[in-house]
Amino acid sequence: MGEQLALGLPPRQDYSAASFVDGEANAAARWALAGWRAWPGRVLVLFGPTGCGKTHLAAMWAGETGAIRIAGRELADALEDLPVDRPLAVEDADRFADRAALFHLMNRAQNETLPALLLTARDAPARWETDIPDLASRLKAVSTAEVQEPDDALLARLLKKLFADQQSPLVDGLIEYLLPRMERSVEGARRLVEALDREALARRTPINRGVARRVLDEQDTIGED
Repeated sequence: MGEQLALGLPPRQDYSAASFVDGEANAAARWALAGWRAWPGRVLVLFGPTGCGKTHLAAMWAGETGAIRIAGRELADALEDLPVDRPLAVEDADRFADRAALFHLMNRAQNETLPALLLTARDAPARWETDIPDLASRLKAVSTAEVQEPDDALLARLLKKLFADQQSPLVDGLIEYLLPRMERSVEGARRLVEALDREALARRTPINRGVARRVLDEQDTIGED
C-alpha cells in the first residue's frame, strides 16, 4: 500500500448499510429510525451538522422501508405527484423545503394517509424559520433524533471509509497521526481527506506523514487568517 500513488479519482458514493460507520455519535439516530412505525404523528426530524451522515442514514432507511427520497428544494413541485401509500424522506428540510408543502405533508402523516415522514436538517426543528403558526407549533412538538460529531473511535473509522471512498492509498500509522491534529468534525475529516489526496496527487506520492504535515500546516494557517 505504501508504494501506491494517489490517483485523483472522484469519491465513490456508497450509501449501503455495509459501508455505514457506526458509533456512539449516531446510535440514537439509528435506534430512532429502526422504530419508525412508532413515531408520534408518524414524523421524525433527523438533525445534525453538515456531513455527519444524515443522507447516508436516510438512504439506508429508505432502502429498508421502501420510502421515496426527495430533496427539500424539489418538494413544492413534486408534492402533488407523491404517492400517499409509501414512506417519504425529505432532505435539507430546514433550509430548502417549501413551508406550506411541509405543513401539508405533516398533516398527511398526522391523518395517517402517509405511512411515515422523515425530515433531515442541520438545525433542530424548533429553530426553523416559518411564518405559518400551526407549522411552528408542529415543529416544536415533533420527535427528533440528533446525529452528533464523532469521538476518536468513530472518527478513525470514518477516515478509513473516506480514504477508501476516495480510493486514496495511505501509509501505515497515518490515521493515528492525523487524529490528534485534525479538526474534530465529520466535515473537517472530509475536507482533510480531499486536501490530502490533492497534495499527494500533485507530488506523485502516497499520502504519508510529510504530505499530512504540509496539509495540516496549511489548514492551520488558513484558520488563523
